[in-house]
Amino acid sequence: MFFAIFLVIAVIVGFYFYYTSKPKTVKTFPTEWETLLQEHVRFYHDLPEEKQPEFRERILQFLGETYIDGVGLEINDLDKLLIASSAVIPVFGFAEWHYFNLTGVLLYPDYFDEDMQFANSDKDRNIGGLVGSGRFEKKMILSRKALYAGFDNTSDKNNTGIHEFVHLIDKMDGATDGIPELLLGHQYVIPWVDLMHKTMEEINDDESDIRKYAGTKQAEFFAVVSEYFFERPDLLQTKHPEIYTMLESCFYPKR
Repeated sequence: MFFAIFLVIAVIVGFYFYYTSKPKTVKTFPTEWETLLQEHVRFYHDLPEEKQPEFRERILQFLGETYIDGVGLEINDLDKLLIASSAVIPVFGFAEWHYFNLTGVLLYPDYFDEDMQFANSDKDRNIGGLVGSGRFEKKMILSRKALYAGFDNTSDKNNTGIHEFVHLIDKMDGATDGIPELLLGHQYVIPWVDLMHKTMEEINDDESDIRKYAGTKQAEFFAVVSEYFFERPDLLQTKHPEIYTMLESCFYPKR
């Protein structure tokens, strides 16, 4: 008898946690969300009108598959939309895309340190986002301050949200190494690696306008130039036509 009661309670608790931990699916796109996208996401604003419904649908798909939790803050609609836009923008050129290596996003109010602490004034508290590992495997951690800054400033070639989702894309082939094998055709891998190393040398020799962080390792190079590609495609095409062409073939393959 006791065992039967215990089993019933366990089943009820299990169902409770299962359903409360699942992402809350929004079936229709709220009108106020459309306004927020137009005001805060230039990529969406600049899309041809006939493409905007697809972007909105992809936003709903992402939010239906991924939970977003706040750490020291309450999640609002703009948080959700900017995180989802960061996910959708790099893969909008693909008709079907699912981040099978992501289950949830943790949003912190400010920058954090390597121990993911933000409630202090430590000078090392300078991380705006990262893709988790270990106990945070399949999680992404983002700073709301960095996330918002990436979308507010559309001329600085930086976007933390896009940067971290590009890392996830890079990681999908099993290695976060700056070589997105799922996106690059096999024939482009060696030319991409050669171009990457050549440009990293230029960055480290102060002969490039690409952010210095891109010169630290291959994975960061790919993420940083991808930010540049989506934030300032016109400038990247002018200053770095080879990189632009290669990234265009990655993110917008011919269907």
